[in-house]
Parts: sequence; C-alpha cells; structure tokens
Amino acid sequence: MKLVVRVKLLPTPEQAAALEATLRACNEAANWLSVRAFEHGRTSRSALQVLAYAALKARGLSAQPALHVLRKVADAYTALKANLKAGNLGKRGSKRNARAAGKPVVFQSDAAQPFDDRCLSWQMDGSTVSIWTTSGRMKGLIFTGQAEQLALLAACRKGESDLLLKDGRWYLVATCEIPEAALNTAPEGFVGVDLGIVNIATTSTGARYSGRHLNRQRDADRRLREKLQKKGTKAAKRRAKRHAGKEARRVSDINHKISKCIVAEAQRTGRGIALEDLTGIRERVRLRKPQRVTLHSWSFRQLGTFIAYKARRAGVPVVYVDAAYTSRECSRCHHVDRRNRPSQAVFACQACGFVEHADLNSSHNIAARGWWTWVRGAESQASVLTLTA
Repeated sequence: MKLVVRVKLLPTPEQAAALEATLRACNEAANWLSVRAFEHGRTSRSALQVLAYAALKARGLSAQPALHVLRKVADAYTALKANLKAGNLGKRGSKRNARAAGKPVVFQSDAAQPFDDRCLSWQMDGSTVSIWTTSGRMKGLIFTGQAEQLALLAACRKGESDLLLKDGRWYLVATCEIPEAALNTAPEGFVGVDLGIVNIATTSTGARYSGRHLNRQRDADRRLREKLQKKGTKAAKRRAKRHAGKEARRVSDINHKISKCIVAEAQRTGRGIALEDLTGIRERVRLRKPQRVTLHSWSFRQLGTFIAYKARRAGVPVVYVDAAYTSRECSRCHHVDRRNRPSQAVFACQACGFVEHADLNSSHNIAARGWWTWVRGAESQASVLTLTA
C-alpha cells in the first residue's frame, strides 16, 4: 500500500534560489517538449524519448532529470486523454472539450518536479538531503516534519520524491510503501457510516461528529473571501492569499481525525465499515441556489477516501452500499415512506411508530446493507470456488 509523506525543507537563501532555478528550468523544458509533442502528435514516453531526449540534455538537464521531464509530459497527456474520454472536460464537440484538446498541456513555472534516488538522496540521521540542481549537486539541505512522519519515511520510503514549492515554502513529497495488516475475512457485523452536512458522520454505534462549527467557519471564510474580492486592493489580495487553502486544511484535519476514530472503533470491535456509494450525487441532487454552495463544498469523498485507506492499513474490510432511501427506510420494519422524515433530525416511521434520530436510523440501514453486501459477496466467491473445483 502506497502513502505519501510531505516534509518541509529549510533552505538558505542561496539554496532556495538554486531550487527555484532548477524548478523553473525543468518546467520550461516540459513546456517546450509539450509543444513539440502536440505538434508531432507523439505523446508516449518512448516516442518522446526518441523525439527530444538529446535536445533536453542540450538545454542543461542531466540524464535522469531529462527522463523525468519526458515522463511528466507523457503522463500529463495520458491524463488529458483519459479526462476527455470520460467527459470530465465537457462532451465531445463542446467548446470546453475543443479548448482542452486543441492546445498543448501547459506547466506552471513552479509545478512539482519528480526526483529518483539518483538525483536525490536522504540522510535521515542528519535530517538533510542531497539533491541535483542546475547549478550542481546541493548537499546539506535540511528538512523537518512530524516525528511520526519522519519515522515512516525512514522505514518505508520507496520510489520517487517530488520537489514542491507552495506559498513560498519548499517541500519534498516522498512515496512510502506501507505494509498492510491481514484483512479480517470474518467480521462480526459492520459499522454503518452516514455522511452528511449538519453531522459530518454518524455511525451505527451511536457516535456523531457534528459539522455545525465547521459550517459556521466555512460561512465566515466565504464572507471574508467575497469581501476581499470586492475590495480588490493590493492589501486585500495579499490577505486573500494568506487565507487561501486555510479552509481546505481545516477540513482535511477534521476528516483525518474522524476517519481515525471510525477505523479504530471498527478494528477494536472486529467489525467492517459500510459506506454509502455517493458517486454522482452532485449531479443527481437538485437544490435551490443558496444550498448549492454548501453541497459543492461538502468533502464526503475526502472523508470516504481517508476511511478507506486507514481501514486497508488496519485490515478492516470496507464495503459500499446503495445510498437510495437510506434516510427514508425504517431500520426496524424497513417501511419506506417520504413522510418518515418530517425534519432533518427526526425519523418517525409511519408504519410501526419507531422514532429515532434521522442520521442514526440511516446509519443502521447502511450497516445492515453492508452486512448483506458482504454475505452475498462471500456466497458468490464460494460458488465460484465450488464450480472451479
């Protein structure tokens, strides 16, 4: 299982200038190569290597950095083709699709640049790295990070690391190969997780993670952003830049904490985790204009991803269930009725009279669907094994 660890670099002014020149040179070379690849219609790694490897070295790049530029451009065109095919950049024939397909891929001057072990070496004892730059090999570049991340980096780092400049700060993003725990193939039930906006997550075991405080902070951030955009002065732009990403970092931190608690509970009780399949919900749901901002800022995908990878690392099985009518179905008698949900927080079954918090009732339904999904999967696998034998 692969995870990434980001550590912060602490370069001197001279080192920072060399890193910036290196990043700029690599991305200028990538843009030059992207134009040539677009003009010649040759975007695979092998084709680009034949087309421009010697020219990239002539532009001042060593052998390995030149190969990384080739791969970065090829991967960018592969991703572009996949997005065009999937319709993520508009339907075929639309103006948006034509714009994306009708011009070369462009790399910003500070776009991340990958380095392998030939270009970058780590000295974990001294918390320094040695890295290739356009002005020569730079040694003694100090890095720092959380103790847990540094221990993970020292034990599990494998593969490439990306040099990244963000908001004037330098980082290295390293790939780590994490050993996975053995999967629990006989879970004692499932913890159903209902994801929402008022309550970020509600589990079938009764845990509820409120989103009211987060939503108030989001509203405040949105109002501040609108105010600064209307003002438009240099001071307002500087302030907006300082606050950029603050909301995303806050949400990410909260989602990490929630996912950690949910996975720990499932692991401790020997159960799996059941999540709703919310793919395409933004396209399916129709809301009034004031509610659209709230829906589109809902980070359910990130929370689900955090739960999934933490569960995989802990050996906890995760299943995805159909989200249809989980909020309208009674978890006792399974009667489905729109009137069962008289308000956002209340569930009252019209058939059997069962009353419970609406999100908790939904989580019970998700847990039950998760169990039946798991059982059906196990039965299907057993039947396949029987036929094979």
